[in-house]
Amino acid sequence: MSEKSPQTYSNHRRFDPSFHFLLFGLFAANAVISIWALIRMFRGQHFDFATLWSAVMAVTFILFLLKLRVYALHNQDRLIRVEEQLRMKALLPATLATRALELRPSQYVALRFAGDEEFPGLVQQTLDENLNSEQIKKRISTWRADTFRV
Repeated sequence: MSEKSPQTYSNHRRFDPSFHFLLFGLFAANAVISIWALIRMFRGQHFDFATLWSAVMAVTFILFLLKLRVYALHNQDRLIRVEEQLRMKALLPATLATRALELRPSQYVALRFAGDEEFPGLVQQTLDENLNSEQIKKRISTWRADTFRV
């Protein structure tokens, strides 16, 4: 996404080409080739420990890469939650701010895109209707860009 175009619901998801396409693509290709070699080994009825180990490690690398991504996103979600709690203290009436503790992490993450003017109303709707993150994002009319998310 270009920094010049405003962020909206339709373009807010970010892709890091070096991670999502190059790195993950190479790891996935390695896994496919290793598993293909493992299948060929079993069809040939001759056991080769190196081929077996290569397939095991290829799958391990994919799992490792996915776990790294999940850990980074969970850590980022925790930071977003702290930022949004501070924002809620500043923008919400006291009664609504205490109810905001009922929000789920995914709801905090989605609410960060709401502009300050519509934020209190959207928090109220989220709590009253138990909106999920996609429903929250679709209700935002004044989008507040988050260009720091990885």
